[in-house]
Amino acid sequence: MTGFFQARGRRMSQAAIVGLMLPFGSLLFVAFLYPLLSLLSISVFEPRPGLGNYARVFENPIYATVLLRTLRIAFLVSMLSLILAFPVALLMARSKGPKLALVTACILLPFWSSVLVRTAAWAVLLQRNGLVNSGLQAIGVTDAPVRLLYTQGAVVVAMTHVLMPFMVLPIYGALRNIPPDLSRAAAICGAAPVRSFREVTLPLALPGVIGGFILVFLSALGYFITPSLLGSPQEMMIATLISQQIRENLDWPFAAALVGVLTVFVTGITVAFGRLFRFDRMIGARA
Repeated sequence: MTGFFQARGRRMSQAAIVGLMLPFGSLLFVAFLYPLLSLLSISVFEPRPGLGNYARVFENPIYATVLLRTLRIAFLVSMLSLILAFPVALLMARSKGPKLALVTACILLPFWSSVLVRTAAWAVLLQRNGLVNSGLQAIGVTDAPVRLLYTQGAVVVAMTHVLMPFMVLPIYGALRNIPPDLSRAAAICGAAPVRSFREVTLPLALPGVIGGFILVFLSALGYFITPSLLGSPQEMMIATLISQQIRENLDWPFAAALVGVLTVFVTGITVAFGRLFRFDRMIGARA
């Protein structure tokens, strides 16, 4: 047993790596890969062998519109999360003691409630007689309630609120690892704070920014609860469409084909980001 986990220098043996990864690999296969492959096989072999279900996805422009809308909403949510998350992560990285604990608690607090509860809260805020409409009328922005609920804007705002912590934490981790001496050295060399941020802080924080962006973007692609409760049929996303095909139309093969298309998109985006941004080189790791 000792020889199994014995390391050569700083590297573990291949047998040790396989032994450590075996439980996770088994769980990944049983809980994810096997169900996914079974579902994809339905899309190919039912009701008859072939790619007819996939042809339906691209022949009908409605399904292509839903897919493009899903990509657009996921991108908007990711960008809005990045814009809101970076200042918060920067504040966390430059804070200590009770101030850091308070900001961290505010970021982690949403994890203590379910996504359904947070989405329902947004539905209450954005309804016709909700707090947002009442506030807009009170300050004179509008004379009557405006339609905020069941719009794409409501979906984007609520999804940003739910997913923003997944953007804050990777950026905070990257900013935390930047030595504070670098900013001081830039200031000594005559760099203004804005230039120091642009040329020192931002490039070193880029791995956290990209990691958070990918995490939020891929999560938003398959989001279901928030678009279902706050969106309208005209703003349907692909996860809602898949659910509709299963629950209302009972068309499992076509729903499986939609899952296959979404899986291809997610895999392609992940591979593209991985090739475009070499994280190991960006953080200085050895190949």
